Amino acid sequence: MAPMTPAIGVTVVGLDAAGAPPHPALAPLLTAAGLVVGAARHLAAVPVPPGADTVTLGPLAPAVHRLAEAVAAGVPAVVLASGDPGLFGIVRRLRAAGLPLRVVPAVSSVAAAFARAGLPWDGAAVVTAHGRDPRPALNACRALPLVAVLTAPGAGAAELGAGLVGWSRRLLVAEHLGTDAERIREVTPEQAAAETWADPHVLLSIADVVPVATTDAAPDRVAPGGMRSDNQPAAAPAGGWALPETRYAHRDSMITKSEVRALVVARLRPRLGRLVWDVGAGSGSVGIECALLGAAVLAVEQDPGAGATIRANATAHAVHVRLVTGRAPQALAGLPEPDAVFVGGGGADTLTAVVARQPERVVLTLAALDRVAPAVGLLRAAGYTVEGSQLSAARLADLPGGSIRLAATNPVVVLTGERP
Repeated sequence: MAPMTPAIGVTVVGLDAAGAPPHPALAPLLTAAGLVVGAARHLAAVPVPPGADTVTLGPLAPAVHRLAEAVAAGVPAVVLASGDPGLFGIVRRLRAAGLPLRVVPAVSSVAAAFARAGLPWDGAAVVTAHGRDPRPALNACRALPLVAVLTAPGAGAAELGAGLVGWSRRLLVAEHLGTDAERIREVTPEQAAAETWADPHVLLSIADVVPVATTDAAPDRVAPGGMRSDNQPAAAPAGGWALPETRYAHRDSMITKSEVRALVVARLRPRLGRLVWDVGAGSGSVGIECALLGAAVLAVEQDPGAGATIRANATAHAVHVRLVTGRAPQALAGLPEPDAVFVGGGGADTLTAVVARQPERVVLTLAALDRVAPAVGLLRAAGYTVEGSQLSAARLADLPGGSIRLAATNPVVVLTGERP
């Protein structure tokens, strides 16, 4: 590789999270630099030339202003960052400010953490809780078998561990990577929640039991070690969704029909980073399809026999669904706050308990028409805008002699409440 020659503009240089020496390109870049920007620990780690101005990173806006002035004046500038600055790093912010950039990456803290743990990570999801609502990162850990989280003070291993209590996870916490104080520890969510962790640190969330599809029904799902064969940890399933009822074990046809399930799942808007409750889960088909689309799922079911069916179906589709066995609404107390809820069973008291938690969206299916108006009224009284439709499907059915007829399924009303 040809040496990188100093040039007018901004060069972002990563300092190796694994503790390796700086990239050889850094020395000539620093020699020519008129401005060097970085955190205090980064500025102290490199030989900043005596004639260069420095900006110690705190709030980013003043540093961006100084960098823009340097570019306008034709002064070469260097920004020092941790690891790979293009991975949830400063590159995004500097690009958004319109600064011309070159980037010299080093080993990222995520790569270093997986290397220290001796684990492959090509099937991992990498998310951040730094400078944003940590719930999407937490829900990614709840949903997927292998997740790396870039943490922040107040959104670190203790907080994420507390949110993962009840999920079968082991956590690897990597503190002070690449320094003399480096420490890698494996803990349970309960242990993580009870400790104080040094910043900065990286959290690896690993499922204790990785479900693996036993048929060709879900060829793209996870394999041992948490990896999907298509290297897309949160992609839509290649096998689709709104799957036929034959793809699920169920009892006495107690399952949301595929035509209804298609609309219900669309209304719930599952995706990576969201938590969906499936209340009165039955066979678990709605929650499982939300999990197939990347959401974290809590299935609430009062029948222990149905609970066993839900577990079997989740394993068959190679997804993680946390099962809560108990009768709603009592079983809902203490559960983590949902983004969306499907109410497939229970009466007005269950719906009342759900809307009291104020999820963004509530979806329910009703076969009895006399329950529609009270449910609409209850949702509206809780501040939701409501829309609804009746689904009446007719499926092809064979007749003797090779003829085909249409066989009607029972009509169902689907109501959706959305919080403004």
